[in-house]
Amino acid sequence: MELFHTQIGEHAIQLICQSEALMCIMRKNFPAADLIVSKPDIIIYIKEGYGISFVDYDVEITKEVDSISFRRADYLIEAELDYRYAVISVNNELALKHALMNMYSSYVVHHKWGLLIHSSCVMDKGRAYLFAGHSGAGKSTAAKLSMPRNLLSDEATVVKITPDKVTIFNSPFRSELDRTTGAEENSPLAGIYLLNQAVDNHIVPLSKSNGFLHLMDKVFYWSHSPEEIGGILQLLQQLVNSVAICELHFQKNDTFWELIS
Repeated sequence: MELFHTQIGEHAIQLICQSEALMCIMRKNFPAADLIVSKPDIIIYIKEGYGISFVDYDVEITKEVDSISFRRADYLIEAELDYRYAVISVNNELALKHALMNMYSSYVVHHKWGLLIHSSCVMDKGRAYLFAGHSGAGKSTAAKLSMPRNLLSDEATVVKITPDKVTIFNSPFRSELDRTTGAEENSPLAGIYLLNQAVDNHIVPLSKSNGFLHLMDKVFYWSHSPEEIGGILQLLQQLVNSVAICELHFQKNDTFWELIS
């Protein structure tokens, strides 16, 4: 049995695994922690050989008195209600990534720390810029066009939200196209841009209420509790109150940065 210590956001995570293949995947995709703490925020025991390969995104949730489980065709999460300890059984690498995203998103929402948002995020001059949109809108394209700026995420952005500040952390939840770890430092969020590919570059500011509605379906979360849905809505409200949200209509080149940076 091997132990692997990593950090996501501000949270120390201990991963325990008997599979050398799964351990190699974790070492490839997650940065090793610089400092190993005696009491991690999250402890996860990972097993292999579960279920079948990916079928769809449907997750069956079962909540008991002192535990909760998330079951998909290719993974099973069995967690304590505060998400500080879980056993995760997976079929393959994709299942492992999605299960860990599910687990971490559930943890940060439950503890009202922040959100995991479906988006890409780029750092420029010490500040972070988040790009979101519907599937195919250009999140990965905008990330690639932003090189050589540091990429903080290209699929799932780790967002810490407090009443007076929004901070972006480097995300290990990367697409198959980007396995780099990006910048290790965190960055204040300067703006949120909802993407639309266009023949010219221009920005359309959105009202807070309109921006709120656009972001609601961008949060990675598996609904099971009215209380926690209320917590998500509260975090989203703090987010839109703190950061301007705009539509970004952009050409397929890097000139859109002249408008936002």
